[in-house]
Amino acid sequence: MADFKPLRLKAEDGDDLTVVSAALQDAVGQLGDFSWDSRARRFRMLLNRYRWEAAGDRGKGERVRTALQVDSVLSVRSRNVKQTAPDAVVSLLALAFERKDDDPEAPEGTLVVTLAGGGDIRIEVECVDVILADVSEPWRARARPAHETGPETRTGTGEAGS
Repeated sequence: MADFKPLRLKAEDGDDLTVVSAALQDAVGQLGDFSWDSRARRFRMLLNRYRWEAAGDRGKGERVRTALQVDSVLSVRSRNVKQTAPDAVVSLLALAFERKDDDPEAPEGTLVVTLAGGGDIRIEVECVDVILADVSEPWRARARPAHETGPETRTGTGEAGS
């Protein structure tokens, strides 16, 4: 952990978002740490990110507190996410961008945050405007994330402090 350099990424298109998605795979967080500010047109998530970039072949690895900010937001919807449970822990599997139109040059679309267990958060945006920033020192993870894979099944760990 002595050689820790906070990760800071910016995404302005779908390709950039693929990099952010890889960095956030298996991040966990409490729903109470997600916020949507309609006036500022901003959606934020505070997460405990697994540091895949520092993970070796052995050991449990590390986690770090990270912030994900999405700007230029028009609306936020969720599916299979219990919004009345701020202490509920969710595990992030992926971020993806779906263009509003089939036009590959169109900047507007929906940022889809896919969660373990079948839930998702759909963030309608004018354009991809995403920032990821580590905001703490890392700590040893309780466990290395593991996945079960099948035809359409994928699950991650779900402990907020892991």
